[in-house]
Amino acid sequence: MGTAGSDFDVMTHTNAAAAQPTASPGFIALLIAVSAVSPLGINMYLPSMPAMARALGVDFTTIQLTLSLYLGAMAVGQLIIGPLSDKFGRRPVLLIGLLTFVVGSAICLLAQSINVLIFGRIVQAIGGCAGITLSRAIVRDLYGRNQVASMIAYVTMGMAVAPMIAPTIGGLLETFFGWRASFAFLIGFGGLALVFAYWRLSETNHGRASGESARELLQGYGSLFRSRQFWGYTLVTSFVSAMFFAFLAGAPYVMIELLGRSPAEYGFYFAMVPCGYMLGNFVTGRIAGTMGANRMILAGTLLSLASIAAMAALIASGLLAPVALFGPMLFIGVANGLVLPSGIAGAVSVKPDLAGAASGLSGSFQIGFGALVAPIVGAALGSTVWPLIAIMATCSCLAIVSFTLVAGQRVPARG
Repeated sequence: MGTAGSDFDVMTHTNAAAAQPTASPGFIALLIAVSAVSPLGINMYLPSMPAMARALGVDFTTIQLTLSLYLGAMAVGQLIIGPLSDKFGRRPVLLIGLLTFVVGSAICLLAQSINVLIFGRIVQAIGGCAGITLSRAIVRDLYGRNQVASMIAYVTMGMAVAPMIAPTIGGLLETFFGWRASFAFLIGFGGLALVFAYWRLSETNHGRASGESARELLQGYGSLFRSRQFWGYTLVTSFVSAMFFAFLAGAPYVMIELLGRSPAEYGFYFAMVPCGYMLGNFVTGRIAGTMGANRMILAGTLLSLASIAAMAALIASGLLAPVALFGPMLFIGVANGLVLPSGIAGAVSVKPDLAGAASGLSGSFQIGFGALVAPIVGAALGSTVWPLIAIMATCSCLAIVSFTLVAGQRVPARG
């Protein structure tokens, strides 16, 4: 593969240069790989949740804690990882995070009780969130305002392959080998991503201050908290993401328990969602630089609302079938692909010198909203799908309201 970091030498001095770097295939592949670790951790085992509940002797609401607490740990972890990478650099923090993910996956593989499984999931989440947080910060280190959204879109378009194939692979592994096989797969993938990052990633945060104190980090967070633009971009991405996480929490129950479908069938249908997400990210990558972040966000939020309305109409007409759920979710995936790259680009560009902290804080809220909505869906679902639809519709409306905080404003230029 050549000398370590050779793909990125041309990219490491761009903060001092006006010209934008050209992304090499190796660089894009690396960001996709490390970003995919956590989505795999979220999605891989979902088809196994009913079987896990039976194997460990707990109800479905309890087994859903392995999802909601994973998301909660991701939210907290990003608050820590972002500022640490601003202080110590992206590379060492990312490597430690990937190693932690592998350790957490091993704990889950060996777990004999729900408590140990939950502990392993928390360790997994804290390590895995490094990939998502730092891939965004790395892009912001290297690119200016006009290219951040496009670059994030291309990375997340590739990353979307992970949640697209993860439930399918997880469903097949659960069917033939049992639920533990998914965690064995995660150990292997996380280990490969760790080796890839170790050999191919050069440091991109050359403006870090080794003497930065905890007080200065808190002051950086304070400046972000006072920014209306930061909150606008953060909240709109958080509520749009919450729609997806609500579906993520409820769809296995609806498909397997209410509709009587198999885990493998759930996995195949679920592939429609990340396909839509890839399409939305592709569109963003192509036109975000000319159309502008805010227009992309507005289009995505309106598409989300129209899609959930279509889902409600199909269910109300009596069509309680997988196509009524996953058809509209295809377009909600497209909407997420329009909103998230532009919203993330806006959040990390408000204070370019705090890109790591901004990525961590914004990502924390984005995942944290999912952690909050997942147990609500689990508790609300019963004999119908309507509680899931109502929660998703509420999130969609709140995303549109949040957009008003940034409507008419430009994403700040590169600092």
